[in-house]
Amino acid sequence: MTKTIHLAGGCFWGVDAYFSRIPGVVATASGYANSTAEAPSYEQVCSGRTGAAEAVRVEYDPERVSLSTLIAQFFRIIDPMDAGGQGGDRGSQYRTGIYWTDAADLPEIEDAVAREQRKYAEPVATEVRRLENFFEAEDCHQDYLEKNPGGYCHVDFRNLATLALDGLETASIDPAKYSRPTDAELREKLSIAEWHITQEEGTEAPFTGEYWDHRERGIYVDKVTGEPLFSSADKFDSGCGWPSFTRPMDWETIVERDDRSIPGRRRTEIRSRVGATHLGHVFVDGPVEAGGLRYCIDSASIDFVPYEDMDERGYGDLKGMC
Repeated sequence: MTKTIHLAGGCFWGVDAYFSRIPGVVATASGYANSTAEAPSYEQVCSGRTGAAEAVRVEYDPERVSLSTLIAQFFRIIDPMDAGGQGGDRGSQYRTGIYWTDAADLPEIEDAVAREQRKYAEPVATEVRRLENFFEAEDCHQDYLEKNPGGYCHVDFRNLATLALDGLETASIDPAKYSRPTDAELREKLSIAEWHITQEEGTEAPFTGEYWDHRERGIYVDKVTGEPLFSSADKFDSGCGWPSFTRPMDWETIVERDDRSIPGRRRTEIRSRVGATHLGHVFVDGPVEAGGLRYCIDSASIDFVPYEDMDERGYGDLKGMC
């Protein structure tokens, strides 16, 4: 028998996508919780006059995932101290909340909130209330990020990927071993196209890069500094025409930036830690079983080190990840 909890964490697009990827979650739906208006529209909710919160109905199997685990994951993707919304989404409709329907769940919810509260001196802003009503949002808002993989999302999916990959070996790569050359040195090293992509946030056309269909065993390193970034073990065929990976070898080697360079579209750009090399973007349409992320990388930003050459080139300690 499944159970249900309703969670409000800002824009419901990302919250829905995040929880739909957690093992044990059976179904999710985006909607409007505790509205004073009957069956409000998205426009009405955005006006702030309905009292509704953008929320996600999470149906789960309690024998596979506990309510405590779900709430712990919820707190990993929100700022519980922000009473005015989440990220760039402001207004009461973007408040955070946990809405229950079964009073028997309340002690477990309160315990989870109390654990989170211990991290802060001030009271958390996340409300805990009985669910009075829930109206499913319009069809265009359901599974939004599945339909629009480059769409706006304020949720950090790295937490989910880490959860999905729990138990797998991860590297700890020392940034002190790598350094960025001067611009003059880079202009000598890089082609005009490589300079444009790595230093000016350019991109190569799909299906044209050296590594989009590359299947050899080894690692991919920052073309600018040589810092290890991705393993062939985490490479997959996404069909997009660029090299695609489910995760970096070390989460700390990747720096994320908000990218609004395309009007009306918000993406997450990724750069290398040491070289600040533009690598590509990360999306949330990757393999669900591997965490749901797709690191979409320009071949011009990386070099490949074959497995049999890793010892000679100083990467021997990473061979276990290939």
